[in-house]
Amino acid sequence: MLAEEQESDEISRSDGVGIKRKDERKKKRKDKKEKRLLKKQEENGDEENQKSNHGMERSEEEDEQGEQKQGIDGKKKDGKKNKKKERLLKKAAEADNRGVCYLSRIPPHMDHVKLRQMLSQYGEILRIYLTPSGRAPQVNGKRPSSGRSQEQEFSEGWVEFARKGIAKRVANMLNGEQIGGRKRSSFYYDLWNIKYLSKFKWDDLTEEIAYKSAIREQKLALEISAAKRERDFYLNKVDQSRAQSAIEERIKKKQKVQQESGNDANLTISQPKVIRQFPQKKPVAVDTSESKPQLSNDILAGIFGGS
Repeated sequence: MLAEEQESDEISRSDGVGIKRKDERKKKRKDKKEKRLLKKQEENGDEENQKSNHGMERSEEEDEQGEQKQGIDGKKKDGKKNKKKERLLKKAAEADNRGVCYLSRIPPHMDHVKLRQMLSQYGEILRIYLTPSGRAPQVNGKRPSSGRSQEQEFSEGWVEFARKGIAKRVANMLNGEQIGGRKRSSFYYDLWNIKYLSKFKWDDLTEEIAYKSAIREQKLALEISAAKRERDFYLNKVDQSRAQSAIEERIKKKQKVQQESGNDANLTISQPKVIRQFPQKKPVAVDTSESKPQLSNDILAGIFGGS
């Protein structure tokens, strides 16, 4: 019996030792797994930190590049603005340096092309404006026939030179001189009537032309409105005269008809006028004696006699 008990104690002891060993092994495995997980988490965290650091560096680089681009764009814009200002200033200076000459008379058969050919030998010409006179040029006191091409005649003109000095020199040199050129030309013996206009710009001329054209349009509008009023008044009077003549014709016709009817009445016997009589009902008389009550004479005598 003792031997069996000893064997059972040894078996129980061996079982307890085996269970402890299994528990220790399980704990070791768990610890290893936890260590592996911690290592992985640490590695992933390091990678994320590295990525975030790289992202921050890239964003800083992009910001720097954007600032550089903005600075370059701003410089370009400023450069464009400065160039525009310089161009405008150059144009203004050129416009201030220009000179305008006035021609009070343009010879017949002279146009802007011939005028440019003759004056361009003295200096650079920018613009020419000639005002048309509205008349056809005459040759030997006769107007050209309708079949021929009619040239435009001009009354006055303006010439813009590139420099004031050239305009002054041309005006002082040519004013009152013979035009010359070919002897066959129709304006060979004509004289230059040219004058330099100080402090006068081409814009002033365009403003004056626009003002004159506006006045001309207003005058035309007034004339057209007056002509329309006259036409309406005339048509109204014509309608009134037609209506009056129609009324007079009707009256004449009526008079003729009445005269003819009067002659016929004199021939025939005049018939008496028929007076129509309508039957009337007579009013009914009302007896007042029956309706009103009367007192007897005895009662009246007793009343008034006793008093």
